[in-house]
Formats: sequence, structure tokens, C-alpha cells
Amino acid sequence: MKKLEEYVISIPDFPEPGIIFRDITSILQDPDGLKLAIDSLLEMVKDVDFDVVVGAESRGFIFGTPVAYAMGKAFVPARKPGKLPRETVSMEYALEYGTGTIELHRDSIKPGQKVVIIDDLIATGGTVEAIAKLVEELGGEVVKICFVMELAGLKGRDKLQKYDVDSAIIYEGK
Repeated sequence: MKKLEEYVISIPDFPEPGIIFRDITSILQDPDGLKLAIDSLLEMVKDVDFDVVVGAESRGFIFGTPVAYAMGKAFVPARKPGKLPRETVSMEYALEYGTGTIELHRDSIKPGQKVVIIDDLIATGGTVEAIAKLVEELGGEVVKICFVMELAGLKGRDKLQKYDVDSAIIYEGK
């Protein structure tokens, strides 16, 4: 079987010159690539004591739900504003050009629950940092943060230093 990074298609100069876009949809489109990605995430959490998986919209849903299912845990979606129907808590975070906001249902994390956060990619780290803060605001404890890919050159891991962070693939550049 191929390595996970062999399923990623790299597109130079997208969305602008000098950027190499790492396309994760090519992992999803191949049954072996998808299995390898999920198995990699499962390996990261196999010895972790946790109650809930939180997945970041939207590709965190794709990768987080099968992990929650395989481990017999609950899944909680972290969504963009206005997408969750019940009372929410929200957190604004910095983007490269502007800000974003992420929300959780107010009752989605119970005090004392141990949480694993899963997303497809860590770049600057702002989205997952905001999710971690929301989990803690609700009384949960973030015990692990897992990514399929990491763009180490953007230093997103710096924002998550107090957490146990793991990535299946690490690209040194941006």
C-alpha cells in the first residue's frame, strides 16, 4: 500500500503564485487513501481516554465521524455561524485576511468530558484554537488534537502548544 502523502495531489501556484495547494479530496476519492487516512487518525487516538470527538466544519466531519464511530464515541460538529439550530457558544478567530467565527451547541460538551478534536488540515491554527477554547469554556478537557495534514511553515502548532497535537502528514513549507 502507498503512503498517505502519495494520495495527496499538490497543485502549484494555487490559489496564487508561490503557493502549493495540498488537495485532500484526492485522498477521499481513493478507497485505499481514505482508509489509510482514517486508520492513521485511529492510530493517533488508540491509547487516548476520551468521550467525544469534535470535528471542524466541514472536512473535520468527514474524518472525525468515522473515528467516533469506530471508537464508540459521540461526535460533535463545530460549525460556522447560523448553522446550528439550538443555543450556541461562539468564538471569533483570526484568518490570514480577516476573521472567522466557529460555534458549538451550548449543550454539546458536558463538564468533565474529555475531547479529541479532528480536522483535515492545520495551517495557521486559528480555527482549532477557537474550538479548543469553546470546549474548555463548556467545561470539557481537550486531550488530543489530530490532523490529516500539517503545513508546518505556517506555524499553526505554535497556537496549540498546550495540547497534544498529532498530524499524519507534515509538509515543511506553507
